[in-house]
Amino acid sequence: MLNHLVNLNPNQKFYWLIGGVAMLLTIASSVGWLLQSRLNKQTNPSEKASKTVENLITRVNAWWVMLAILGIAFLAGKLGTVILFGVISYFALREFITLTPTRTGDHRTLSLAFFLLIPLQYYLIYIEWYTLFSILIPVYAFLLMPCISVLAQDTEHFLERTAKIQWGVMISIYCISHAPALLLLPITDYTGQNLLLLFYFLLIVQLSDVLQYVFGNLFGKTKVAPIVSPNKTLEGLIGGGLSAVGVGAMLWWITPFTPLQSAGMASAIVIMGFLGGLVMSAIKRSLGAKDWGNMIEGHGGMLDRMDSVSFAAPIFFHLVRYFFTP
Repeated sequence: MLNHLVNLNPNQKFYWLIGGVAMLLTIASSVGWLLQSRLNKQTNPSEKASKTVENLITRVNAWWVMLAILGIAFLAGKLGTVILFGVISYFALREFITLTPTRTGDHRTLSLAFFLLIPLQYYLIYIEWYTLFSILIPVYAFLLMPCISVLAQDTEHFLERTAKIQWGVMISIYCISHAPALLLLPITDYTGQNLLLLFYFLLIVQLSDVLQYVFGNLFGKTKVAPIVSPNKTLEGLIGGGLSAVGVGAMLWWITPFTPLQSAGMASAIVIMGFLGGLVMSAIKRSLGAKDWGNMIEGHGGMLDRMDSVSFAAPIFFHLVRYFFTP
């Protein structure tokens, strides 16, 4: 069976993956339906149990929608994938800026970020211009944005406003764009399969979040950072993280990695995704917000889904580029 999977062409591997994820979501939907049926039969179900089941069903339904969107984008190929992530960056940056108030003097800078940096950054991925892709934002944009802002001659909280905009651009555009940037890597003996590697990355980082949530709810007792993120527990991190690493090791056949290398890469994804979630939660706490938005029912806003991706994507990208490209 394993040899059969390894020898499949990229399209066949993709269909196997989509089918596997759809099967897992079907099981999750069935579990949610059964739990909801049991609660409906109880006279006075506990409020906690009702909220947990409702949250599970809402999350699974949202995942069905996200799977459909990802599937359509991947089937559309490189262009569809790049456009999809460009749209994700747009909504993520909009959520970030909405929660971090700006002033009139920042409007031209924000227009630059939304209408020039996002399309240009993703266009560079599409034409595979790695050098400019890697320095466009951290060099040129970071120097140009405060120059544009200062021309408005609004010095009130200038440093704070500039830092917020630059941080939002870094997280929402530069970091997230490293996920589709996997498509431009010339990986040895892996021609034409980079979309599978992107799917692998997204599956591990999101599966890790889900499994940490599940293990945390079932076994969680030790809070990792109770002030920053009360729901994150050591038991959830260990149980969910190890499970995601195990899945990553089993999915080595869609990657350029050996099983051991795949487990190592999945570990890096899990660790950076967890830390990314903590950092973004700290930012939300400092702004007095529970979620970045309400765009995705059951998941909050776009940034609530992309917080792990934003920290894990650049690390995973450069690990692959350093160890697996000529």
